[in-house]
Amino acid sequence: MDLVDNKFMANRDTIQFDLIKLVSGERILRLTEPQSGLSLEKKLAPADKVVGQKEKLFLAFEAALTKIELAAA
Repeated sequence: MDLVDNKFMANRDTIQFDLIKLVSGERILRLTEPQSGLSLEKKLAPADKVVGQKEKLFLAFEAALTKIELAAA
């Protein structure tokens, strides 16, 4: 079976990024892949740049998607 034909294959081009500001002033970055339903959230460190934290979370998210795809194959 080709992974492209696998119904569990996530589309990395559709990953959604949400930056959520809480009432307390803290911020959460949420990544969601709509097809698989996988979602990952992390509270952002206020002293660090958002871009760097976004990149790290994206790499962890891609690793989780890959793990799901391999388990489903």
